[in-house]
Amino acid sequence: MSRSPTEGFEEPPGILHADLDSFFSSVEQRDDVKLRGRPVAVGGGIIVAASYEAKAFGIRTPMGGAQARAMCPGLIVVPGRFAAYSEASRKVFEIFRDTTPLVEGISIDEAFLDVRGLRRSVGSAPWIAERLRRRVADEVGLPITVGIARTKFLAKVASAAAKPDGLLVVPVEGERAFLHPLPVERLWGVGKVTSTKLHAVGIDTVAQLAVTDLPTLTSLLGPHGGRHLLDLANLRDPRRVTVGRRRRSIGAQRALGRGVHTVAEIDATLIALVERVTGRMRKAERAGRTVVLRLRFADFDRATRSRTLSSATDSTDEILAAVRGLISAARPLIVDRGITLVGIAVTNIEDDDQPTLPFDDIPGPAIDSAVDAIRSKFGTDAVRRGVLVGRNTGYSMPTLPD
Repeated sequence: MSRSPTEGFEEPPGILHADLDSFFSSVEQRDDVKLRGRPVAVGGGIIVAASYEAKAFGIRTPMGGAQARAMCPGLIVVPGRFAAYSEASRKVFEIFRDTTPLVEGISIDEAFLDVRGLRRSVGSAPWIAERLRRRVADEVGLPITVGIARTKFLAKVASAAAKPDGLLVVPVEGERAFLHPLPVERLWGVGKVTSTKLHAVGIDTVAQLAVTDLPTLTSLLGPHGGRHLLDLANLRDPRRVTVGRRRRSIGAQRALGRGVHTVAEIDATLIALVERVTGRMRKAERAGRTVVLRLRFADFDRATRSRTLSSATDSTDEILAAVRGLISAARPLIVDRGITLVGIAVTNIEDDDQPTLPFDDIPGPAIDSAVDAIRSKFGTDAVRRGVLVGRNTGYSMPTLPD
């Protein structure tokens, strides 16, 4: 008889997934009493965040502002205040790190915390989590949901199930009862394409996936994808909370909205995105080899294209050239189906430990470095390419350190 992966496991669950609820919208409602209890969206032409009151009307991100207002006539749309969101995130992460030194940030509004070593000296994981929730509410004024489980994956699923402003513990002996009835979409890595493939062969729940043989899943999803999902469905997730892990990719995206977008408009958007990404890379002293282009079409289908360069780089011009090559190859799809979102990312990231050469020896990097220095001192709009003057280049979303 095979042994359950949790059989004989005596230590109670101690991995927390803490996730701020509707973060941007909650900050707006915190700071303006007139917005509390009302449907609120952050953005303008494109909605980048929505309160739970707005979500009740079906408003999601990224959705066009006109569509959102049509769905919810009483919707209050406010512009983004990203400095306020970054400051709120900083304060929340201070509370995380005051709770335990083992904190792994996932984004500016969520993190994993390992509190297993604090049971005797501080208290149980549920007690620690409830204290954390009270501190975030009292000191930052925001609601936060916490899931507690034996593994990172289960803790994240638990927090999603407990939203909004809740706390849910998945006991070791109740892991299968909690996870297996859920739809396969709740598994990490199951998006629209993967779920369609699974549903096509009659796999709708985690329980059904858990008893599917590996060769079947491999034929559907490839060797890595099949094994990954089978492990999660059978409660195998050995990953630990990792402190200070650096990003494996750096990216940015912008929703364009519906309608016809010219070649010049799309190219200007790509320039702005590449400058944003490469600026972050240089600031973090990172370089990458693989350039990824992500597109969303008017029918909501998506496409991804990538190109791996001969060597790692943080050069704006080199990465922009690669992105332009990818968008050119995808242009027939764009013309045929329309485009509503474009994103770029650089992966295969590594530390950029190349020595800095004199500016006059390397004109491209010299320009990049000079632009970075000016923007650092005078703001991101202090230097702009001529093609971007007068254009709305979208929001620069706050992120964790790269």
